Amino acid sequence: MPVDTRLSDWQTLPALAGLPPALSALLTQQLQPIAAPAGATLFDVGTSCQALPLVLEGRIRVSKRSDSGREISLYHVQAGELCIVTVGCLLGGIPYPASGTSETPLQALALPRPLFMTLLNSHQPFREWVFQLFTDRITGLMQLVEEVAFRKLDQRLANWLLLRAPVAEASHQAIADDLGSVREIISRLLKQFEDQGLVRLGRGRIDILDTSGLSSLAQG
Repeated sequence: MPVDTRLSDWQTLPALAGLPPALSALLTQQLQPIAAPAGATLFDVGTSCQALPLVLEGRIRVSKRSDSGREISLYHVQAGELCIVTVGCLLGGIPYPASGTSETPLQALALPRPLFMTLLNSHQPFREWVFQLFTDRITGLMQLVEEVAFRKLDQRLANWLLLRAPVAEASHQAIADDLGSVREIISRLLKQFEDQGLVRLGRGRIDILDTSGLSSLAQG
């Protein structure tokens, strides 16, 4: 796939504004362009973590897979956001404990670990950006743990649909992956929702017909 990303695109990131000339020159010299089609594996469990992807266009899905093959989405990374799994691995010098795939065509810049550590130590706006996004992600992951541990799957599915109303464009398998379930159970619940008049199922899409009903279900 052709690499259209310009190395100078890092200058559009507010957290990297106002760099001294020496650091600015290092970024231009050391950043590497990343271009990937949708569905490409960017990193996987056990692989070495050497650089932080700075997303310019597209979206990365970060997920965790069990030994049985079941998978759950942890979070997504879009332009202006950071992958905290990668940040944690870079800080600790450890391999990846999760997987990352490009959910859409991706354009990004790879920030090598030595340069990441230099920016973290010497550029306050970058350091504040990293720690703020780290805090936000940790909060989101705590909410995910709470949902998985304490909410029934039908409630979580109803909430998943509400967040994408009026139309959710996804396969039953993709929904199962997002919710940490299996396709058969998701398909059965969606059929129940359809029978109740809450949704209308189509090929690769779900039309949300009754947001009030789904909201009541999501709240238990």
